[in-house]
Amino acid sequence: MRPELVIFDCDGVLVDTEPTSNAVLAENLTRHGLSLTAEECTALFTGWSMVNVEKEAKRRGATLPEGWIKAVYAEEFAALRKGVPAMTGIHDILDRLEETRVPYCVASNGSEDKMAITLGQTGLLPRFKGAMFSAHTLKTSKPDPALFQAALAAFKVEPAHAVVIEDSVLGATGAARAGIPCYGFAPHHDGTDLAAVGARIFNNMNELPDLLML
Repeated sequence: MRPELVIFDCDGVLVDTEPTSNAVLAENLTRHGLSLTAEECTALFTGWSMVNVEKEAKRRGATLPEGWIKAVYAEEFAALRKGVPAMTGIHDILDRLEETRVPYCVASNGSEDKMAITLGQTGLLPRFKGAMFSAHTLKTSKPDPALFQAALAAFKVEPAHAVVIEDSVLGATGAARAGIPCYGFAPHHDGTDLAAVGARIFNNMNELPDLLML
């Protein structure tokens, strides 16, 4: 069945921000007493809100100053402004959705400011005007289903008639809790972790039109 709404995650699904963001985060946390590589940050924190990253980093021994989230975002945004690419094939997917009149939106644990930078650079931002749901704005974060439920309510679509596109376990878990079918995007691994929380795995954006029956 063709969905009535497609809900995209942002980082790692619409834009390839994870390498840059995790490199900045690793360097920052290492300065503050928690020595991690970019690869370790990717494994630990993909899909996390920065509020939860702060809590976990402190639990692991980092000494973070007051206002750390604002400071690390400033570092991350400066790095992202140097340029990040759209995920290969995503523009074509959005074209197909528009041609078939299937509404779509983005629901992210990142801030709207971050999405404005990354989506803005890639020409994607205008396509999501009025259809952006941020954990920072809504004061919730995946895996809490509330972020996805806000998108469903805005578009007046039942969970079973929507689809979530995610690359993180947190996001896929949130989709499951909201009762929304999820496709897990795993371009660099087998997706076992995503499948374990109910996502149907795909490895290339070119597969998505058939999965969405476009």
